[in-house]
Amino acid sequence: MEIEGESPKHVTLDIMHEDALLTSIKEKMEHISLSKCVCRVPEELYKTNEEKYFPTSLSIGPLHHSNHSLKPMEDQKWRYLNALITRKPNAEATLDTCINSLRQVEQKARKFYGQPIPMESDRLVELLLLDGCFIIELFLEYAFKNLRRRDDLCFSSSDSLSHLRCDLILYENQIPFFILDQIFHLVPVPKHCHLSLIDLALFFFKKLIPDCGNHHQKTREIFTPQTHHLLDLIRQHYLPTHSTQVVTLPNVGHTYIPQVSRLVSLGISVERATTESTTNIQFFNGKLNIPSLEIHSYTEVLLRNLIAMEHCSHGCSKHVTSYVVLMEGLIRSERDVRVLQEREILIDGHGREKEIVFLLQRLHVDVKRDDFYYRGLCEEISKHQTRRRDVCWVGMGNVYHRTQFGIAGFSLAVVLLVFLFTGAFFSTVYFLLHHFQ
Repeated sequence: MEIEGESPKHVTLDIMHEDALLTSIKEKMEHISLSKCVCRVPEELYKTNEEKYFPTSLSIGPLHHSNHSLKPMEDQKWRYLNALITRKPNAEATLDTCINSLRQVEQKARKFYGQPIPMESDRLVELLLLDGCFIIELFLEYAFKNLRRRDDLCFSSSDSLSHLRCDLILYENQIPFFILDQIFHLVPVPKHCHLSLIDLALFFFKKLIPDCGNHHQKTREIFTPQTHHLLDLIRQHYLPTHSTQVVTLPNVGHTYIPQVSRLVSLGISVERATTESTTNIQFFNGKLNIPSLEIHSYTEVLLRNLIAMEHCSHGCSKHVTSYVVLMEGLIRSERDVRVLQEREILIDGHGREKEIVFLLQRLHVDVKRDDFYYRGLCEEISKHQTRRRDVCWVGMGNVYHRTQFGIAGFSLAVVLLVFLFTGAFFSTVYFLLHHFQ
């Protein structure tokens, strides 16, 4: 009888211990995966370019909710919340379910930001519900025109929609994607909508995502569990789909790459690559394959905020930052722009060669050598140039021995090589001083 009385206590203690361990592990997982997903952009990045990082018409999330200049869109948020929730009967029950669901993840949402959120529980839950429902309804009305009112401010002009789209890709203007996904599965989505939340988001941002329409199924399968927010969803489409050779370099000089017009003059073939990602740049057998990049009104804002995300988010790789550094190295003149336009690598229907050069100069960023994703590619190009120089030296030796010009011909070739190498040397020094810490 004594053993029987002690057994249940022992089992109860084990269960309590296991529950505590389970809770501890879950908290650590959430802390690592969500810690500082969205932080304030440092002044060194946004200085003199505030309009590229801070919302001008729409506040999403808690970081800019107190900006009085963004208040006009608050009424539109409430209209969209009402349209979404009341689309079917029992709106009050749906609203109650959403509120209770968000209360359960409130603390998880607070950890999403890199600073304390000075808002009471009810106020934060209301904000997440209002902003989440606004985004979902905006996506639905963009995909299905029959859902829109004729006097809808969001669709009153192409400029209005462009401003909203720009604000929704700002790094500081994000809410957790798990909040959007949670609300999406609780609200009454129209029966004729068979698209997932991911599909709706990609359709809304299709101008910003390369070849978006061809990869929806892949996106649903791969990105849904790992997506932090809408900007992160877009960024995942810019990540390379294959690994690039990374080598241990003896010095930082091997991260230099000549501008594209010079590469062509050196005999390197520059071609457009057909691939799923803009950052899938490869060099093989004397050919540099670069995927196409469309230049549009969102390009600068998008690249700036992707760079800010990589700079601020804990443990985030520097793929987009490395891409911008590499492209700035390749494009240093209008001639470089024209070379890439002729090969349909840069797509711009407005003849803005000078503006594209200035755009990349404005985007100037620094990246450490160990974080530079394309250093292996630059190493291979450097080796290729060395092999070509060796061939040139052998060829000049043959000229010396076989032609009637003899020493004169050899000397002329040497002078030309010295001229080319000196130019490459100074270009390398210039590139290193401006790009690498």
